[in-house]
Amino acid sequence: MKKILIALTLALTLATFAYAAEPAKAPSAAAPAATTAAPTVAPAASVAAPAAPVTKIKANKVITIGMFSVIIAITMGVVVWAAKKTKTAADFYAAGGGITGTQNGWAIAGDYMSAASFLGISGMISLYGYDGFMYSVGWLVAYITVLLIVAEPCRNAGKYTLGDILSFRTEPKKVRAVAALSTVAVSTFYLTAQMVGAGKLMQLLLEIPYQAAIIGVGALMVVYVVFGGMTATTWVQIIKAGLLMTGAALLAVLVGLKSGMNPLQFFNDIAGSVNIQDHVQINLLKEAIKTEGFDYGQRFLEPGLLMKNPLDQISLGMALVFGTAGMPHILMRFFTVPTAQAARKSVIIAMFIIGGFYILTTLLGFGAAIHVTPQGVAAVDKGGNMAAMMLAQKLGGDIAPVVGDLFLAFLCAVAFATILAVVSGLVLAASAAVAHDIYVNVIKDGHADQHEQVLAARITSVFVGAIAIVIGIAAEKQNVAHLVALAFAVASSGNLPVVVLTLFWRKFNTAGVISGLVVGTLASIGLVMVSPNMTYPNKIADDAKKIYAPLEKKQAEGMVLTEKELKLVVDKKAEEAKNRGGKSIMGLDKPLFDLKNPGIVSIPLGFLAAIFGALLFPSKRSEDMFDELYVRQNTGIGMAKAVDH
Repeated sequence: MKKILIALTLALTLATFAYAAEPAKAPSAAAPAATTAAPTVAPAASVAAPAAPVTKIKANKVITIGMFSVIIAITMGVVVWAAKKTKTAADFYAAGGGITGTQNGWAIAGDYMSAASFLGISGMISLYGYDGFMYSVGWLVAYITVLLIVAEPCRNAGKYTLGDILSFRTEPKKVRAVAALSTVAVSTFYLTAQMVGAGKLMQLLLEIPYQAAIIGVGALMVVYVVFGGMTATTWVQIIKAGLLMTGAALLAVLVGLKSGMNPLQFFNDIAGSVNIQDHVQINLLKEAIKTEGFDYGQRFLEPGLLMKNPLDQISLGMALVFGTAGMPHILMRFFTVPTAQAARKSVIIAMFIIGGFYILTTLLGFGAAIHVTPQGVAAVDKGGNMAAMMLAQKLGGDIAPVVGDLFLAFLCAVAFATILAVVSGLVLAASAAVAHDIYVNVIKDGHADQHEQVLAARITSVFVGAIAIVIGIAAEKQNVAHLVALAFAVASSGNLPVVVLTLFWRKFNTAGVISGLVVGTLASIGLVMVSPNMTYPNKIADDAKKIYAPLEKKQAEGMVLTEKELKLVVDKKAEEAKNRGGKSIMGLDKPLFDLKNPGIVSIPLGFLAAIFGALLFPSKRSEDMFDELYVRQNTGIGMAKAVDH
């Protein structure tokens, strides 16, 4: 029965891709996307003003669908293999504790190198330069917190979920219920961003209808989790991490070759690019007229183009560093290894892999800025998410058009596998919270046999997957950047304070857990909803007027505007008219909270709420049980034994 359902899902997904191949137009193997600009554009691509950048990236559908089919077939084979090994709740949630430290390190890296990392970071660097690079630094440093604070104690003190850790010396039903809600909230925010990313990727590259792409991704994700559990999810993450590192490394080498493998020449190419200079002047600094003597190319390599307030950078860093240690799907990974030593080893391996990966994405982001141009990247996707894809097709196409199509197809398939692996981990974390914490331990009071536990987990996974599909479709036109910020803000402000205090503070108790989770979660969500992450139409209109007003003044003084300046006036006036008078989702004209990430406020609030809650409602039982928890988290006594895999 399992094999039949898996085969049907595979057929459904391939049919979705086949449907996309039907309306194929002219052969797409002709030239890289960057060469398909309007015929009136001058041929001097490297120094031309960004007059008419291409607005669509064309993939060779036959090659791309072939690559997708290979990736799906391999991962489905893993699911079939894993399904035979998934018989107990421990198998489903934690792969029976039989994953080695090295394997888990690659899986953590695979879990962490999401679409936001691969597509988003390289895109942010291509549009914002240095500030985009700072995102990757925050995520890398985060694993030091994981290594030093939570990896070993969580592995020793928990079983499957965040609720297992928090409920050990508290009132379990209350704590598990609140912890499950927090886990589902974090997972949903992060999951929605990944699902929308998958839908947009398929829509842009293969011209698959957005809804069909979301349903296809969701169906595959559900099969991975329902039948393969943590074992399948782990191996899909390992495979995808290897493929992603390979693709990023090959593309980075091509970028390096363009600059003669000379780092100094590479940065000179960035600073000397006319397109980058124009992008910084007009789009980032909002200056219609150049300031004499100002080096706009060099400015791209300096901080402050995205994070203009230093507090914003600090707040972002706090959320990334502390949020990672509170991410439910990351915490779950430490229950899959047999020993605390393996947990520490897995974090160290993951740090090296992720560190190498973010160095590569830095090269890809700046490479895209040089060779694709920020204008070209933004024309295809305003968030820059297609920068790495466009770069692959451009640099591969410089070798031969078919090489560009092959490279693009490979990276598309890897990005697709990346999204599948991450969403599978998130669905597993959310379903574990609902099935294990709420159904088994709250509703059934812990009295459920292995068959019932696994059945509950699988049914929950189907429902979570279905909800993810619905939310993904509903969020098609939404700006999902704030969802990632929300996920890390909630994890750092709600989850991490209560985990740390549970493990290391004797007086911590049920009231502290509930206070910390509720206040930290609500504070972080509330602040993000009134922050600059949301869209404020009047702000967009003001920025547009700031650009065209000096040009109109220049024209009124009798000076003749260039064709480029005239077009800029028309475009910005239209942008102002379109947005003037609009309000944000919360009905605001401008942000009430000026920082893009609330971590600098919400993290201390989470800690303070947890501390005050524990002090106001003390519990002798929680204090008495601290010694047992302390011994357990340092020795691993009471942990289930691993099984062979």
